[in-house]
Amino acid sequence: MPSSAAPAAGLRILLVASAYNSLTQRVDAELTDRGHTVASHVMSDDDALRTAIERHLPHLIVAPMLKTALPEDVWASRVCLIVHPGPVGDRGPSSLDWAITEGADRWGVTVLQAAREFDAGDVWASVECPLPRVAKSDLYRGEIADAALAAVHLAVERFALRTYVPEPLESALAARAGTAAVTGGLRPYLRQHIRSIDWALDSTEIVLRKLRAADSFPGVLDELDGREFFLYGGHEEDELRGRPGELLARRAGAVCRATADGAVWLTQLRPRRTPGGPATYKVPATLALGPAAKRLPEVPAPLSAGPGTWTDIRYRERGSVGYLHFSFPSGGMATAQCARLLSAYEHAWSRPTDVLVLGGTRDFFSNGIHLGVIEAAPSPADESWRNINAMNDLVHAVLTTTDKVTVAALGGNAAAGGVMLALAADEVWAREGVVLNPHYRKMGLTGSEYWTYTLPLRTGVEQARSLLTEARPVSARRARELGLVDYVIPASPDAFTGEVEAVAERMAGSPELADWLRGKADHRAKHEEARPLAAYRENELAKMRQTFYDPGAEYHRLRYAFMRKL
Repeated sequence: MPSSAAPAAGLRILLVASAYNSLTQRVDAELTDRGHTVASHVMSDDDALRTAIERHLPHLIVAPMLKTALPEDVWASRVCLIVHPGPVGDRGPSSLDWAITEGADRWGVTVLQAAREFDAGDVWASVECPLPRVAKSDLYRGEIADAALAAVHLAVERFALRTYVPEPLESALAARAGTAAVTGGLRPYLRQHIRSIDWALDSTEIVLRKLRAADSFPGVLDELDGREFFLYGGHEEDELRGRPGELLARRAGAVCRATADGAVWLTQLRPRRTPGGPATYKVPATLALGPAAKRLPEVPAPLSAGPGTWTDIRYRERGSVGYLHFSFPSGGMATAQCARLLSAYEHAWSRPTDVLVLGGTRDFFSNGIHLGVIEAAPSPADESWRNINAMNDLVHAVLTTTDKVTVAALGGNAAAGGVMLALAADEVWAREGVVLNPHYRKMGLTGSEYWTYTLPLRTGVEQARSLLTEARPVSARRARELGLVDYVIPASPDAFTGEVEAVAERMAGSPELADWLRGKADHRAKHEEARPLAAYRENELAKMRQTFYDPGAEYHRLRYAFMRKL
């Protein structure tokens, strides 16, 4: 039990994590929403953790993502809950990787009490979830995160009762024997020799599993153009074929590679780190390959491409609603991606529709400018400047659309300029479970994308200032209370698109739509007369330019460290 009695509600909770990642942010935001006082500590060494405990005096410690063991004097003196991305009985550091590699249809998340043996403590809560055929990082932010939050909330509620006795792991497994419950066992670390792809023998299905299981980290180590890279992505190609292992084409920054019976698209590559060399980071595959990629034929996909054709931007219509779907790896939007999305938006705007939905797919909406492409550029300052102007051009197009109702549909997280892109739309809809980071501070930037116009308009000046300076993650429900989000959609990641369609088509059929559009045009005209959008842009970009071209600005140090996970 904890070292001090815990109240029935309003616990002091210390989150301990190896990184303040998406799951840790969501746990932080949602526990705060429930009235708990939450502090976060990124694990560096045991003494720093002890100092954090002395400072915050937590009733409970929760570890949403921890790669190292807690010191015994910590877990022996207070309840420490470990969130493990596997079902009851699953143990090991590669839980989700194994599940995807072996083609599991269902999985789970278990909250265990920290003990001497990894992942073997008493069970406080366990929640199952489906495993659709998507990349590990997408699952981790989607179905796994949903199950994790359900399990964390249940475990915290049980802890607050002060009467709940957690279930020993052996008993929990015995209780599930003979049932349909998903259980697991001890699994080793999934090493590269198991992940490696045999392009001559492995079917497309096997290649996709291996790539999806290694997505985000660690990637699949392989050789391309005589160099070693970690491969990321994994999207099936529907038409192109070639000699197994051969690079066939390029599209939207990705390259297509032939498998034994088909082909797959690789979206990002990370060069293997050389002994003694600096840490490496992911960039679009064509950028990593350089001249070798330029020799490949470019095979663009039409905007109207069906679901069987991989592309990062597509447009479709249902009745009087247009849907402009986009999905960029890691949520970053480089200069070229912004330009292509702007071109697609202009096409969508030209169509005879009344409602235009942006996004609406699972996983990231947008995280703003692409820090990886910027870091890899010959002049990061110049690329930063090009990228922020391209983002602003896109946001301006959305802000000045007065003959359609625009909707930003966030099926996944958004941050910085990605949040401001969403705020340019008339309506912002977010899946329950989405986390917003509406700030730039942690990258040493003042921000642009017309935020000085749109953010105070939605939240008020004081709340806008607070969001930017506190730099805290915001849950979808809290965002609704603040005015950042208009509608929270309680749906699974896979069901989100269908729910968005249903709401958008009801909106398009509303008899009030014509009046709404007239009011929108009048509103924009009055705001333009009071202060033109160009003035907001000029003021924001003057500050951003000063930062970009200052070699001593924190932005450059923070970007360098962020890309290399230092």
